[in-house]
Amino acid sequence: MDSRTPLVLVSGWTGAMDGVVSSLLAPGTVAVRHDLGQVYEGVVRRTTFTAGEAPRESILELAHGCVSCTLREDLLPLLRKLAARSSVNRIVLAMDRALEPEALCWAVENVVITGVVGQVDGPASRDVRIDGVIDCLDAATWLADATGDDALADRGVVASGDDDRTVAQVVVGQVDYADALVISAGPEVDGWERAKLMAVLNRLAPGAPVAWVAPTDRLDAEALLAAIPFDARKGEIADAYSPLLRGQPPLTADCGVSLVEFTANRPFHPERLHEAIDVLLDGVVTARGRAWVATQPDEALWIESAGGGLRVASAGKWLAAMTPEEQDGIDTARRAMAALRWDDTFGDRDTSLVILVHAAAPTEIDRTLQWALVSDDEMLDRAAWKDWNDPFGQWHEDPCETSESPYSEQKREAT
Repeated sequence: MDSRTPLVLVSGWTGAMDGVVSSLLAPGTVAVRHDLGQVYEGVVRRTTFTAGEAPRESILELAHGCVSCTLREDLLPLLRKLAARSSVNRIVLAMDRALEPEALCWAVENVVITGVVGQVDGPASRDVRIDGVIDCLDAATWLADATGDDALADRGVVASGDDDRTVAQVVVGQVDYADALVISAGPEVDGWERAKLMAVLNRLAPGAPVAWVAPTDRLDAEALLAAIPFDARKGEIADAYSPLLRGQPPLTADCGVSLVEFTANRPFHPERLHEAIDVLLDGVVTARGRAWVATQPDEALWIESAGGGLRVASAGKWLAAMTPEEQDGIDTARRAMAALRWDDTFGDRDTSLVILVHAAAPTEIDRTLQWALVSDDEMLDRAAWKDWNDPFGQWHEDPCETSESPYSEQKREAT
């Protein structure tokens, strides 16, 4: 039996976060909110909520103002301290809108917390388990945010000095990682807008129970939490080789929304891929997957877009580039899947992308990506590949790595 304290994450850029937290604030539940509006200045406001008591606010001053430091120095140690209290049987974390739940869940599982009196050094997952991630969104604005190219700074949100994320990357990441959704919708949102939004959400977060709430509605967040399927992620961290189609998303088109699967057993030409990659940013909600680039025979690339934002990162070595000893340390599921498509010459190297479109032609996306692949003639001269110019060859590294998932710690500039 798992005796760890349940932890519920409530995320959202806009929407009914306060209503969800209030609905979950039963006796024995403690809710915590960190306001990161001034984190870049080294100041964080933490508010603690307990049923029947007035909220308690604390002002935290950090030596290095960034989200990662807030997690490491306050939020994660606080989770361990709250879990140790006999009066606390559940923790609800109301996340600042600049936080992405996947990064936080990775930190809960992996960041070692030291110096907590009476507790063995280790990650917060020693003491808490994630029971669900509920994301809140506004039906009137979410799709525009998810397909736009505004940077966080354009909306007055500065999470760190070099935070170049877009609003789309945040709101898409929040929904993608959600186990349940709360959608705020007033009378200004018509039936077509609701249908198109649901077509996107059903493909981005398949299987997640959904609660639609009007401004005057009372929300039963406990019932929504109970409706989360047993096989939901609940904080599980995927990697670059996990299935790209999680759950069972609809594979047919609806309201102009569809999923495009692109696969190839030959590499991309790096310069043509760099030119073609904009096709993932126009009329597309999100794209994600692994890419094989001819100039990088040892390492796969992870490509992920949201609206007008793009991230290209390392996806680690191909199995075919590993030593037998390195392969022994790889998950058996990945090795089994690779064995099914193993090529005598190239091993497990291939490309696999999933693209969620809302206003783009799937055939045009496929045609453009096919054009970027190495041609038949180029396949015959593999010795020349190493001399090609590679726009994806320069690393950009974040200074604070502790809140990033393993395959997004380092990013490449791709535009």
